[in-house]
Formats: sequence, structure tokens, C-alpha cells
Amino acid sequence: MTEKRELRVKPIVNGTVIDHISGGQALNVLKILGISSRSKYVVSVLMNVPSGEMKGKDVVKIENRELDPEELDSIALIAPKATINIIRNYEVVGKHRVVLPKEVSGIVRCGNPNCISNTNEPVASRFMVEPAGEEVQLRCSYCEFVIDQDIADHLL
Repeated sequence: MTEKRELRVKPIVNGTVIDHISGGQALNVLKILGISSRSKYVVSVLMNVPSGEMKGKDVVKIENRELDPEELDSIALIAPKATINIIRNYEVVGKHRVVLPKEVSGIVRCGNPNCISNTNEPVASRFMVEPAGEEVQLRCSYCEFVIDQDIADHLL
């Protein structure tokens, strides 16, 4: 008996495919990118897809949008093994791995309620990114509060 192959999501003509996202993190990637139900982009999301390297992975396809380097850096906070594929005319014209940034600003909320970034002051949150083995920890540039787990729970 031959195994029937199935196409889960159609290929995109132009845009970005974010692959090897940690299982269950695709919606957080969309949040980092500012993509919501009101966005104009056509977005395909696959969650918990079987993968040889990972237990389960997520994939996000965004038609007619290429990500800028700052967005790529932010994705690395919650998906450090992600690969970014730039698609033009159905062909992969660029493939990149995300790289942890040294600093992130305005995308994560400090866990310290007394931090100046959590007050009514016009101050954007700012964190230093510190690798901690396989994990990542964020240190607030204002109050030194450390976020060392569940970074996705602190996304703005």
C-alpha cells in the first residue's frame, strides 16, 4: 500500500516562511510581529507539526511581507532555532537562522511592577539579552529585574 502525500498549506508566491519554531510558539511569533486578526497579510500557521529534529514544531507563512532584522532578532527570544526563508516567485532566495540580539526594546514587559517602564512615564521597556545555556534570560536595563522563564508571557 502506498502512502498518500498531502499538502497541508499551499506554497506562497512572495513572502516569508518562519520554520523550526518551538512547538506551541507560533501565536507568540505573530504577536511579536504585530500580526493580528486586523492585519492585511495572508498568514498560514501550522502548529505541532512532526519534525525529525524537534518533538513538534510550528511554521508561520506570511504572504507579501519580508521581515526586517529587528523583527528577526525578537523572534529569537522565543524561537532560538527558527529559520527564516525569504520567498520570491515561489523560490527560496534567502535562508537565515535567527540570532539572539544583545538588547530588545518595547516588546517585553518588565515583571517588576515598580519598574519605571511599568508606570505612566513615556519610557519603553529595555532588556539586555543574556544567554543562559540553552535558555535565554532578560535583564531589565532600568531595575535589573531578570526574566528567566516564560518570556512569551511577558510579551507586550
